[in-house]
Amino acid sequence: MYAFEMERPETLADAVAALKDEEAQALGGGQTLIPTMKQRLAQPGRLISLAGIAEMKGIDSDDDGRLCIGGGTTHGAIAAQSDYPALAALASRIGDPAVRNRGTIGGSVANNDPSACYPAACLASNATIVTNAREIAADDFFLGMFTTALEEGEIVTEVRFPVPEAANYQKFAQPASRFPLVGVFVAKFSDGVRVAVTGASEGGVFRWSEAETALSDNFSAAALDDLNVSADGMISDLHGSGAYRAHLIKVMTGRAVTAAG
Repeated sequence: MYAFEMERPETLADAVAALKDEEAQALGGGQTLIPTMKQRLAQPGRLISLAGIAEMKGIDSDDDGRLCIGGGTTHGAIAAQSDYPALAALASRIGDPAVRNRGTIGGSVANNDPSACYPAACLASNATIVTNAREIAADDFFLGMFTTALEEGEIVTEVRFPVPEAANYQKFAQPASRFPLVGVFVAKFSDGVRVAVTGASEGGVFRWSEAETALSDNFSAAALDDLNVSADGMISDLHGSGAYRAHLIKVMTGRAVTAAG
């Protein structure tokens, strides 16, 4: 029978010290890690719960007008904030109430599940992921399916979101899991548009650069008319083929632009 130890540090410094053990793994809300452990895809000897670290919770704004969200902040708390409505709407549709009351943005970002919603918001918003050691631009943070720039023992302590002029997130959800088959976050800034896609690619979250160029010139769904997404590298499973997901990317992008505009 698989067994592990659980520690519940109350400070970030204590959590960082505990994670120096090679057998230890950080535990946020557990909404990704616990199912992974149940499937025996991860078997850490020690779990370091971050749930009791008050300094990693909360939502505020900095001097640059960015929305700063502690890594231990739950989806439910993010859904309740009003400074970034598109991000609140995204959080409100994650899982069910139980998941939203336990799952955290730091855990989601750190795991980088290929169908998670927050990575798309981070990438489209040009967010900065802050750890106990450094600051990492979203473009440099998400490196592939379940892969990030985090080093061993590094903890996501905060995510800083520039708030765009207009934004919207659209997802085509798989009914049972509520994860997106395809999710698209569109964010319009004064210097251009960013479009990030989750749920579709074998490589995880990515930016659709052709759409960004077209929408920066003309922020309307019509700007996408002549664009198509290749099915190469798209996830193909019992829920939908790669071609189906590629088609959905264009559809959901158009819906997000229309809703944001």
